[in-house]
Amino acid sequence: MNIGSKIEAVKKMDAQRPDFPGEHLAVLCAGLFLLLTAGRSRSLARRLLAGAAGGALVGRAASGTGGLARVARLLQGGMGGGRPMRMP
Repeated sequence: MNIGSKIEAVKKMDAQRPDFPGEHLAVLCAGLFLLLTAGRSRSLARRLLAGAAGGALVGRAASGTGGLARVARLLQGGMGGGRPMRMP
């Protein structure tokens, strides 16, 4: 079993489990904390690692069935009769 198939197996297992309340908010907060930590660090390696991990967590919070993407879809469906909002 190679690393790609292991990653896919973990993604599949994660997609099948139910979300717990506040999960994506907690992940978003952790990601933002890491991004702030990255900005304050003097070490280049620490900045890169904290920035990458923080960005990944923010992306994780924004994706998925229970994440911010779902909230955005619900808001978009409730505004304007389900049509996408137009930007001026």
